[in-house]
Amino acid sequence: MLFRQLYDRETWTYSYLIADPDTKEAALVDSVLEQVERDVQLLRELGLTLRYAIETHVHADHITGAGKLREITGCQTVVPVGAKAECADRFIADGEVLQVGKVPIQAIATLGHTDSHMAYLVNGTHLLTGDSLFIRGCGRTDFQSGDPGLLYDAITQRLFTLPDETLVYPGHDYRGHTVSTIGEEKRWNPRLAGKSRDEFIALMNSLNLPDPKKIAEAVPANERCGLVSV
Repeated sequence: MLFRQLYDRETWTYSYLIADPDTKEAALVDSVLEQVERDVQLLRELGLTLRYAIETHVHADHITGAGKLREITGCQTVVPVGAKAECADRFIADGEVLQVGKVPIQAIATLGHTDSHMAYLVNGTHLLTGDSLFIRGCGRTDFQSGDPGLLYDAITQRLFTLPDETLVYPGHDYRGHTVSTIGEEKRWNPRLAGKSRDEFIALMNSLNLPDPKKIAEAVPANERCGLVSV
């Protein structure tokens, strides 16, 4: 498997390129509009054919590059079932597997940050957690129909039941971390380690975070696969 972690500095967003080195088929998860040129150049340099532009959820902090990537490469755009994104070519359900050559990408429903969110287990070893589980943190739950109880259940019952050695690759990081493991997060994540469901809910409901800077433009644009104007 070919695997690359890509970064957008302005929004602290990680995108992930996954490919089968034999078939040269590829998928890009959580792309950023401003980085499409970089990503297309990398695809060309590596001789890859983009099959899927996949979203973990409808983002509020950056505009996706999925629609632009579809225009350039002819790839399919993929969003979770329930996402308000009629522009998408495909809606992926919990447990469904996308094949990128011989590399499986399995969707795992992780509701709570939003009401339609997927993590993706790639090749059985690399877990792309989107905005559900971060490295030593988790996604917020105070907009887009977020629910801290559902997020606690998703992380503890769906993600923390994976093998401890499973690699954790988040959708964002604000402190310079790049990768963790399920075992590390179970032990050291301050939002979750040793916390009951009620304690987690109380903590999340007390954060009082400011809205993401781009929420007013990002959400409606992402409901159109990143097309800023209709």
